[in-house]
Amino acid sequence: MEDSLKKISDKVMAGSRLGYEEIVQLYEKADLFLLGRLAHAIRMKKHPEPYVSYVIDRNINYSNICVSGCKFCAYYRPPGHPEGFVISKDELERKIEETVRLGGTQILLQGGHNPDLPLSFYEDLLRFIKMRFPGIHIHAFSPPEIVFFSKLEGISVSETIRRLVAAGLDSIPGGGAEILVDEIRMRVSPRKCTAGEWLEVMEEAHRQGLRTTATMMFGHLESREDRVRHLIALRELQDRTGGFTAFIPWAFQPGNTALSWKRPETSVEYLRLLAVSRIALDNFDNLQASWVTMGPYVAQMALFFGANDFGSTMIEENVVAAAGVSFRMSLDEIRRIIKSAGFIPRQRTMKYEWVQERDDAA
Repeated sequence: MEDSLKKISDKVMAGSRLGYEEIVQLYEKADLFLLGRLAHAIRMKKHPEPYVSYVIDRNINYSNICVSGCKFCAYYRPPGHPEGFVISKDELERKIEETVRLGGTQILLQGGHNPDLPLSFYEDLLRFIKMRFPGIHIHAFSPPEIVFFSKLEGISVSETIRRLVAAGLDSIPGGGAEILVDEIRMRVSPRKCTAGEWLEVMEEAHRQGLRTTATMMFGHLESREDRVRHLIALRELQDRTGGFTAFIPWAFQPGNTALSWKRPETSVEYLRLLAVSRIALDNFDNLQASWVTMGPYVAQMALFFGANDFGSTMIEENVVAAAGVSFRMSLDEIRRIIKSAGFIPRQRTMKYEWVQERDDAA
């Protein structure tokens, strides 16, 4: 190992924070096994208990009508398209009933930028859910959606979040981050919110007492340096607010998109990025493995590259599936994969509180 890499590795093992240049150097020069060893050491220091967590929830898309036209999305339909839809309350109720029946504690509610739906539509949807299912946690509306709502309504992001919380919103997912570098966003999603606006939504949500998650979709038009800039932006916001509960990186799936010429990311590149994320994000407690995009066995390997969480059972998932990737796992399969890696599976909430008091070893 060259001297500069050894110095950086020693710094990581001592628990010291790396700067941008050091992270880039580690990302570019370290071999896969060194990255995995460093990331796993951090993961075990943060979570010495033998648990890997998961959450039982469902990803419900309230509409696929969207004016953003992002090059990486195969799911959206423009206004007026015959395949466009807005979910009915009957359908929403049926989906949540099934989720609760399967032991679910939350729903992930997301959709496109639909110009025909006012903010009152979303407020009504939230109130309906809370009236029918008062115990369900509503994890909904990514930052680009909230920015879109605020502009459509002509009110501030702060007021938009306040109104959604008053109607029943419990937390905000980290979707729509893609890569938090505006040069890249202008190429892949020019009509979506800027990196600064994404971060502003999250900071305001944290200010109002909401917890949120953070994501990265990588493997489209960005460089490794751009990925590191994204991580640094998240780390700086987390320093200010402490409001992120977890980070979830996932690989872009090019099938059926305007970027279908791109080669999908390899499992090795996914594990490298995950490990670098665990090393860089020293102020994040939790990292999720992405079995939805990478499959169950790469996700199992991710448990030794920095991940301590297996994510969602994903009772329903449509956006990644629209790109031609459709991994499916039952709760029993998720638990089996975790156990065969040598860990104990435990169900959690969005805030990483255990659903069960007893150990889930049986």
